[in-house]
Amino acid sequence: MKTHLIYSLSALLVIAQSSFAQTERVTLEDVVTIARQQSIAAKQATTQKRTNYWQYRSFLADFKPQLGVNGILPGFTRSFIEVVQPDGTIAFQPISNNNSTVSLALSQNIPLTGGSIFVQKQIQRFDNFRDNNTLYNGIPFGIGLSQPLFRFNQMKWDRKIEPLKYAEGNQQFVESMEEVALNATGFYFDLLVAQVNLQIAEKNLMNNDTLYKIALKKLELGRISQNDLLQLELSVLTAKKDFASAQQTAEVSSLKLRTYMGYRDERRLDLALPTQIVPFQIDIQKAINEAFANRSASIGFRRRLLEAERDVDKAKKENGLNASLNAAFGLSNRGARFSDVYVRPQDREFVEVQFSVPIMTWGRAQARTETARANQELAKQSVEQDKLTFEQQIYTQVTLLQMLQKQVKLTSEADGIAQNRYQIAQNRFLLGDLSVTDLGIAMQEKDRAKRDAVLALRDYWQTYYTIRLLTLYDFEKDQKINY
Repeated sequence: MKTHLIYSLSALLVIAQSSFAQTERVTLEDVVTIARQQSIAAKQATTQKRTNYWQYRSFLADFKPQLGVNGILPGFTRSFIEVVQPDGTIAFQPISNNNSTVSLALSQNIPLTGGSIFVQKQIQRFDNFRDNNTLYNGIPFGIGLSQPLFRFNQMKWDRKIEPLKYAEGNQQFVESMEEVALNATGFYFDLLVAQVNLQIAEKNLMNNDTLYKIALKKLELGRISQNDLLQLELSVLTAKKDFASAQQTAEVSSLKLRTYMGYRDERRLDLALPTQIVPFQIDIQKAINEAFANRSASIGFRRRLLEAERDVDKAKKENGLNASLNAAFGLSNRGARFSDVYVRPQDREFVEVQFSVPIMTWGRAQARTETARANQELAKQSVEQDKLTFEQQIYTQVTLLQMLQKQVKLTSEADGIAQNRYQIAQNRFLLGDLSVTDLGIAMQEKDRAKRDAVLALRDYWQTYYTIRLLTLYDFEKDQKINY
């Protein structure tokens, strides 16, 4: 049995040494930097930011002059058409012609009124192939106006809401990058805890194996009982099982971290313990102020209230009198030649007012308006609740960070004490001054203290990056976070 245990231990240690033969030492800062540069989440955030930019550019372009050419070229027709004769009968006359039109127009939206104004030129050519003649008709110059009356002005509200959407999208990019840092930190500590557990398991396996060998010598000298020897042998078997389990957990955690941050290097990651913590104080009110100044949610609060107000205005104006004014003035002419269109052209005027008035709607108009008002009130209440929740999150995380700064220091001191205590207990056991049970308790306390120290660091750094995400402010450097 002794030979079997020694052989198994050697095999496990050989596997462990080979698995960590080629490693790369990385810090938490390294992992966060790589994740921000290479991870799929970071690339998606960058793509979304680019999409947000071009959507805003498209919005701005709608308020600039638009120049376009429209036309039908050619417009050839060969067919028979129905023609009503003077006596009321119908004759089907053959036709063969080309009716082409080209129009050049410059238009400009008017955000203040919701209408648009345009300037145009147009030329039309008609070719009658049966009679072999050609006619021209054109508009050398024309100006027109299309103006909704008493109607909902979408452009006015877009000028208020779209800039907020653009600013909100930009801040969402910063938040996404900070969220990448927070997620990378979580995966980092998952692997770090797994590596610490692996180190603990490896060391415990070696220690238990050494103590078991010593116990065999003590048994021969009659200085230890058979029961204590069996307990030490069981500890070796348990340590082997824990070591194998820790290896598997470390492999899985390493794969998750490498996958998330887009790491392509084949070397294994050996994570450094991020113990360099610079204590700093965060003023809660400043954190709240920075959050409301920087976060996309704060911009979203204003956007949501404006959208609710817009919906009320839309419900009111679309349920009453709807009218539109279309007017145009210009010059027009026709002739057998193209140049005839520009010789002494005649005035061309066009004016029309279209309207619709709902008479009997059975309360539909009022219902729509009241629904919009109720939704507006709900939006106000939701925004107020979200603001309170937002402030509470910041207050909780800031308070937690201050507490965790002390917690990290205390758990680090406790870890050092537990390691020293176990070393003393091990020496006492070798001298025969301590039982196997007390030695096992000391080992468990040593392992628990080491894990508690790492978990305290994990909680601290995750809270640290959570505060950065919630406020988009770097309190260590005392500046806003930008990318």
